[in-house]
Amino acid sequence: MDQTSKKYYKISEVAEITGLPMSTLRFWETQFPAINPRRNDRGTRFYTPRDVETVRMVAYLVKERGMKLEAAQEEMKRNRDGVTKRFEAIDGLRKVRDRLQEILDSLHHLR
Repeated sequence: MDQTSKKYYKISEVAEITGLPMSTLRFWETQFPAINPRRNDRGTRFYTPRDVETVRMVAYLVKERGMKLEAAQEEMKRNRDGVTKRFEAIDGLRKVRDRLQEILDSLHHLR
């Protein structure tokens, strides 16, 4: 996420950003104390950018590394900084790969 991001995101926005169903986000709230969106009087969830990044890290551990929830919970408790660094490195590499693919596609169109 960039630095000009919003202060709060609704659950539907977080679902779109992360590609996860809203039901998964609600469930992960119960499993990971670090995911703790604020709620208004009507119960609407408002995620901070930090919450969104935590969701993305959990998704990385569970969906990409194939960890079970218990293992991901333990990893987040034991080594959050390490998870953050690995996640940021992989996310940065993906962005570079996507940009290179865009350049390659543009070059193919010039032919």
